[in-house]
Amino acid sequence: MSILTREEAGKLVEGLKESGKKVVFTNGCFDILHVGHLRYLNEARECGDILIVGVNSDDSVRRLKGPTRPINGEMDRAELLCGLKAVDYAVIFPEDTPVEIIETLKPSIHVKGGDYKKEDLPETVVVEKNGGEVRILTLVDGKSTSNVVKKIAENKN
Repeated sequence: MSILTREEAGKLVEGLKESGKKVVFTNGCFDILHVGHLRYLNEARECGDILIVGVNSDDSVRRLKGPTRPINGEMDRAELLCGLKAVDYAVIFPEDTPVEIIETLKPSIHVKGGDYKKEDLPETVVVEKNGGEVRILTLVDGKSTSNVVKKIAENKN
């Protein structure tokens, strides 16, 4: 299984970077996987040699998205991500932002989707302080878990 603890991921990244690999990190809830996630993760993978995905814990998702989320549990979400060709490893984190996990991992590149601005991300300072780079990827318009959940609710009524 490619789901790592924070400590395992930190040691892994350190070793990979020492051997000259470019480690890419991204994060999110990834509650119901959809084509927007797939396109985003494929683009993220193209930025380097190894892609590690930080997955918000169930408690974190509830704080960010509300009491009815997540739909899928953290281990299921992480395992599904690891099953994608683009994803090498996943690590679950309990905080609401990836600042602390990024401080541990110190990735070469941190990527976020096109709906974010580099200067608005709390993690940008940490990434750049540790010699990394923040990249904003292409926005996959109209594809979101919230839209999927909304469509399911509409179809139910």
